[in-house]
Amino acid sequence: MSEELPTEGMLPSARELDRMTVSDVLALIHAEDGCAYRAVGVVLPDIERAVEVLVCALSGGGRWFNVGAGTSGRLGVLDASEIPPTFGMPASCVQGVIAGGDAALTIAVEGAEDNAEAAAWALRERGLGLGDVVVSISASGRTPFALGAFDAAYEAGARRIALCCDPESPLAKAAEIAIAPRVGPEVVAGSTRMKGGLAQKMILHMLSTAVMVRLGRVEGNFMTCVSPANEKLRARAVGIVTELAGVSREQARELLEAHNGSVEGALAVARRGRR
Repeated sequence: MSEELPTEGMLPSARELDRMTVSDVLALIHAEDGCAYRAVGVVLPDIERAVEVLVCALSGGGRWFNVGAGTSGRLGVLDASEIPPTFGMPASCVQGVIAGGDAALTIAVEGAEDNAEAAAWALRERGLGLGDVVVSISASGRTPFALGAFDAAYEAGARRIALCCDPESPLAKAAEIAIAPRVGPEVVAGSTRMKGGLAQKMILHMLSTAVMVRLGRVEGNFMTCVSPANEKLRARAVGIVTELAGVSREQARELLEAHNGSVEGALAVARRGRR
């Protein structure tokens, strides 16, 4: 394994992985996942800087693009897709771009990650411009697709945030803000869906949650901008209005029905009624 690529290195404690008992394999994976957790803790100041940039961009009408290939791309799309139902923001505000397109969400599209121009083209097609932010995600920090996204960002005057696992990588060096937890080599050498993916997932949901909190999309820790599109979410909306407005569940249901399921609208009317 190359000594130059931390994400491709050999983990000494896993050299006999194929001879271990199941319990030992699980214990090893669990212990290494702890390394990812600790590595993310070290880069919290960088995550904070990224949150401030993203808040500024979205509050000014800009957009946030998560761009990546393979596991990194899927995680970026996953986190972006949760913004509308959880925080009530339009899907256009936070978008995921994955190498190989939507098909790559479920099936590996071989070679797609090597096409740097495809990332630039995808972002140009979405009208990437001044005021937008590109969060480029790659465990190694060397994926051409992720680097191509930064080429487009630089060209358009968009901000550039890297999310990778090697602070010395080309992606980290090309970023304005590099979030680069040192997770070390994987239990299965080179399988960065493991610690690398775990660290990326942790950071992405830190970014999205902190940004939405700063933008006022929650009250207390309640998702007051939730889109109640199914029974579970409708029940959650009733619970939020009941708790925050101090009304009965039946009153909460009536308020929500009168405002097309809007928690914010229901709360506003309930609170006016108490004055």
